[in-house]
Amino acid sequence: MVGTLTLILVGVLAYSIGAMALQQWGYLPSSLRVSGPITTLHTERGKAFLDWLARHRRFFRAWANVGLGFGLLVLVGMFGTVVLSGILALQQPSANPIREPTDALVIPGVNDFLPLAAAPEIIFGLALGLIVHEGGHGLLCRVENIDIESMGLALFTIIPIGAFVDPDEQDRQDADRGAQMRMFVAGVTNNFALAIVALLLLFGPVAGSIQAVDGVAVGGVAAGSPADQTGIERGDVITGLNETTITLQEKGTVPLERSVVVTRAVVDGPFDLAANDTIASVNGTAIETLQEFRKAVGNRTVATLRTPDGTETTAPVGAYVGTVLEGEPLAGAGVPAGKPAVITRVDGDRTRDRAALLSALNGTAPGDEIKVEAYVEGDRSTYAVTLGKHPDDGSAFLGVARLQAGFSGLEVGDFGFGVQEYPTERNLAVLGGEGTGLSLSFAEQFFWFLMVPFISLLDPSAFGFAGFLGPVTNFYTLSGPLAFLGGGVFTLANVLFWTAWINVNVGMFNLIPLFPLDGGHLLRTGTEAIVARTRLNKRWAVRAVTVSVGLVMFASLVAMLFAGQVLG
Repeated sequence: MVGTLTLILVGVLAYSIGAMALQQWGYLPSSLRVSGPITTLHTERGKAFLDWLARHRRFFRAWANVGLGFGLLVLVGMFGTVVLSGILALQQPSANPIREPTDALVIPGVNDFLPLAAAPEIIFGLALGLIVHEGGHGLLCRVENIDIESMGLALFTIIPIGAFVDPDEQDRQDADRGAQMRMFVAGVTNNFALAIVALLLLFGPVAGSIQAVDGVAVGGVAAGSPADQTGIERGDVITGLNETTITLQEKGTVPLERSVVVTRAVVDGPFDLAANDTIASVNGTAIETLQEFRKAVGNRTVATLRTPDGTETTAPVGAYVGTVLEGEPLAGAGVPAGKPAVITRVDGDRTRDRAALLSALNGTAPGDEIKVEAYVEGDRSTYAVTLGKHPDDGSAFLGVARLQAGFSGLEVGDFGFGVQEYPTERNLAVLGGEGTGLSLSFAEQFFWFLMVPFISLLDPSAFGFAGFLGPVTNFYTLSGPLAFLGGGVFTLANVLFWTAWINVNVGMFNLIPLFPLDGGHLLRTGTEAIVARTRLNKRWAVRAVTVSVGLVMFASLVAMLFAGQVLG
């Protein structure tokens, strides 16, 4: 069967050949220029409108100055982020979220986190972002009396990938450095402003009109699981459950066989199991419920788990710690720092999971000495640990990080029976709606907003969010000020989400200090301004800075894009 990427490549090739042939034969207007799959639309329309807006010079210069201050901070941040990401990609290529270079392209269907179903909203948001970006450059050109030779839009076949404003090069060079920097930063300033407007609308009345349905939203079903055999599908909503039956929102009551299923598994954890794997027996004892699983584990520190197909995995059962912190109590007691560990007992009491470990530590205080039994890289030892003081709340501190939920990083349950629950509440909280039990600060909300489209690349067991599309709309109901729009609320939410997400990313990407991006121009012009105030004041000094930074940026980006393929 022909893959999606193959079909796209064939379409791009056919478009390129056809469009270039039409251009060669003179059938295309002079304003339309084709070079392979790249098509540019050139126009001088809009100059009069920009001149009319440019009358308000004082306002737009003040606007650009605000953007310049913010833009320089982001530029420095992007330099550090790209360098750090490149280093991490080389050190841990298998952890690099960019599995293929195509994952860096904002083209629906080509990468793994921008689905074709969201293509209209993504293309709209991208086109709008490019228009305000280049419109900002054009407006500040006229504000600073820099003539514009032409303006236009760049397309990859029919998908907008860029816009451009061609300023008169001599006018630009004659303008002072402040004017040039305001012109260069105007585009990203408009992108961030557009994103803020879209987020205010999304986080306000739009998300306020969307609520999660009552019940368990089915985001996925494991093949061959009891849920699969029952006929449960992605998009169903579970509204009732007992020992032998399950009730679905639109399908009624159906019979059910229960089983213990892994609902979440830490990556590279002690047990070789993944989300949606079924556990048929523990240490040779057949189990069907969570209660039977706990009983079978008992007080044994090592357990053998067996799946229905006969696969077995053996590991210690306890509270899984992702990292033992260097210089902290547990490492000081002799546990290797920087390593993961499974803590199986505290003062002789069995700690089968995270909850048991936290309970054991609740009755302690800084300075207390406890005995900790732990497995590190398969070896069991008992350590005498003097507890420290937690840096946040002053409570007893063991000196570990990334303490995982469940049994040795496995969260299991008989409620899932092969169903992976879709995070309806999380997504609502991220979008500014009311997610029951979730309270996110603005910084956390913004971080999740940037991450949810491709969070599944970081954690294959997690669900990303590409908008209220397809079966996902079954998980939400409409109420509030915009409920009268019906399904239009979901469309509006998708448009605002992708407009904001794309404009934030377009703004940040363009502030990478690398030519021909705006960040590269800002770096050069800013360096010129600094060097002009020193005794150097030589072109070679400016070139040395820009070339050095550019090479570091280019090398870091190459590492981000290709390290996973070459070294992973």
